Amino acid sequence: MQTQVSRVTLIVLDSVGVGALPDAADYGDEGSNTLANIAKAVNGLKLPNLAGLGLGHIHPIAGVAAVTDPAGAYGKMAEKSVGKDTTTGHWEMAGIILDKPFPTYPHGFPPDLIAEFERRIGRQILGNVVASGTQIIEELGPEHMQTGKPIVYTSADSVFQVAAHEEIIPLEELYRICRIAREMLDGEHKVGRVIARPFVGQPGSFRRTANRHDYAVPPPRPNILDSLHRAGIKVMGVGKIYDIFAGEGISETAKTKDNMDGVDKTIEFMHKSTGGLIFTNLVEYDSVYGHRNNVPGYAKALQDFDQRLPEIMAAMLPDEVLIITADHGCDPTTVSTDHSREYVPLLVYGKQVKKGVNLGVRSSFSDVAATLGDFFGVPFPVGTSFAPEVLG
Repeated sequence: MQTQVSRVTLIVLDSVGVGALPDAADYGDEGSNTLANIAKAVNGLKLPNLAGLGLGHIHPIAGVAAVTDPAGAYGKMAEKSVGKDTTTGHWEMAGIILDKPFPTYPHGFPPDLIAEFERRIGRQILGNVVASGTQIIEELGPEHMQTGKPIVYTSADSVFQVAAHEEIIPLEELYRICRIAREMLDGEHKVGRVIARPFVGQPGSFRRTANRHDYAVPPPRPNILDSLHRAGIKVMGVGKIYDIFAGEGISETAKTKDNMDGVDKTIEFMHKSTGGLIFTNLVEYDSVYGHRNNVPGYAKALQDFDQRLPEIMAAMLPDEVLIITADHGCDPTTVSTDHSREYVPLLVYGKQVKKGVNLGVRSSFSDVAATLGDFFGVPFPVGTSFAPEVLG
């Protein structure tokens, strides 16, 4: 299918789910609904611009109207892959469906693996527990500063995280340590991501910096980003996208400090590019608010994005399509601080996009990959394209 779309801006609101999937109970997530539960907890969200695109038609959300004439197409997507993490969600969006989840370590990593890691990096470590990143540096940061031992921890996600004070273990050394971990964590221990978590400050006032770096498992097979790249179509990653795909299929990347910086970098790409795919991840919904069960903060972050949406829409080319979605849930109103197995919203907007089209419940995030293939005239075999439904 050949179309007249020169550019697509795909924005992932990391963890903004819209209701438990049918198998959510298998993951301990029955009743999770990130967006609706937050809206209920704060007595209504003010998201007039997202509502204008059709958000209120996807699911009842307190404060978000189901407007009479939505400016966009709307629906929701189910995750077909096994899992509920960032890597799995983004890979499926790009056309990779996983039938086996990445391993997790609810009791820490095996002693023999840690011993070999210590041998290879030439240092002993602290931690090796499941922990919140902010809490673990408060607890172990002082000892780390005295001993120079890096802090290793994990979460309910498939991650091996290494925290270090930038004045105790310089960034390049921390990155080297993480590269060693990434090389080791293969086979049965192939975690989704190894994450460098640098911080600064003094005991009682530590803060993590923007120098985080993710070392993801390379995608196991080609995806839509590779297809676009090979076809000479520029793929611009904003935020974690480069890390999630281990750089594969990415033409240019822009790191971000926070959500609003992510919006700024997206708009910068929109102003300086004349075509291609701009693929943005706005991570703070997940990392700063979802995992910390910070309901008011999450609500404000959603409203902050909504206020910036007109800027994004104003920067669009006449033949551009904007897609807004998410990669999983992370309901901050539940006891769990883990991701939640949820549907994700799907909003599609552009001057060529038919208004008010109900895209229904898509059976896989990979429908995005198939749609991108159609938009750019690069056939992609995984997923069911919604391009014929949205283009006039």
